[in-house]
Formats: sequence, structure tokens, C-alpha cells
Amino acid sequence: MNIYIDFDDCICETARYFSGLVKKLYNLDIPYEKIKYFNLQKSFSLTDKEYEDMMIYAHKREVLLSYEESPGAIAGIQTLLNKGHNVKIITGRPSASYEASRQWLDEHGLTNAELYCLNKYGRDTFIKGSSFTLELEDYYKMHFDYAIEDSPSAFKFFNHLKDLKVLVYDRPWNQTCDFPNDNYQRCSNWKIILNKISSEQ
Repeated sequence: MNIYIDFDDCICETARYFSGLVKKLYNLDIPYEKIKYFNLQKSFSLTDKEYEDMMIYAHKREVLLSYEESPGAIAGIQTLLNKGHNVKIITGRPSASYEASRQWLDEHGLTNAELYCLNKYGRDTFIKGSSFTLELEDYYKMHFDYAIEDSPSAFKFFNHLKDLKVLVYDRPWNQTCDFPNDNYQRCSNWKIILNKISSEQ
């Protein structure tokens, strides 16, 4: 099967890092559990300048390499790869973060997982012609059987795949979102994700 996996907050604990970062940068005490919006500027009530500075800091190479694994993610993805599934990690991170993101995956043993940067949220200056960035027209030619995603803002990128099963990684910012159809299922951990996929084989 072809499986799409988002990077941040599906494979690593990005939002937990940001909770600590706004404390460090702006002395704002906003626990991870209180991050109610995928839009972190809104969740943290930051000015445009504060948000920009925070995002620049968070995408430094050494910072990207420091993110903690989401529990069970590495073993779970390795299980999918070992079973012969075609796994593509498609991230909304800017393409400038590709090398550090690739290094993080490699250092965690996921050398066989493909990684692509897709400008999901209009944040990126797109690098055309590279081997690791996807233009939307190329992304829409891809077929996936499953998608593992945490962001309601990304659901629109699945509209063209009518039979796609979307496993929504349970996070504070997607608690109240409406799922587009019955193909969306909430999963609280990687064990449940693997069980969902295995049940279809």
C-alpha cells in the first residue's frame, strides 16, 4: 500500500518543543495541552514579528535535529517499511529544512523512508526542479491508500482521493474539528495506527 505520513506531530513532538520555546523567547507559559489551534501564532497570541522570529529559530538545523520522537513512530514506520509498504513522508516544512529533516530521519533509522517538502501552508519559497520538493500538480498525481496527518488545515489535500483512509493523529488542536467524511478516523497512538492499517491487509 501507498502511505502518506506527515512529519511534525506525527513523527516528532514539534508542538511540545514550541511550548517550551515560547516560554524561552517570550516568557509565555502555554502548555502543550493548551495549544488549541494548528496556527501557532493564534495559539500563542504572537505578533507577526514574534511569530516570524520564533519560526526562524525553530527551523535552525540544530533545533530540527533536537526534536523528540513521537512515541512509537520510528518503530511503527519501520514496521510498515518492512512489510513492503511504500511510505512517503510529506511535510509542510520549508524546503530549506530538508537536509536537517532528512538527517533526523536517517539518524533515527528511517533511511528507506522517502521525504518530500510540499508547500502546504503557503510558507515556502519553492525550489523548482529539486528532487525533494513537490509541486501541487505532481502531488495530486500521487495515489495513497492511507494518510497519517494531525492538521485539519491539511485535510483539503486529500479531497482528490475518494477512497483514502485518513488516520488523524490525536492532538489538542484537532479535538473539535469536523472530519470531512467517514474515511477519517482518530488515532491516539502509533499502535492503533498500525492496527488500523494491518486490519485492511
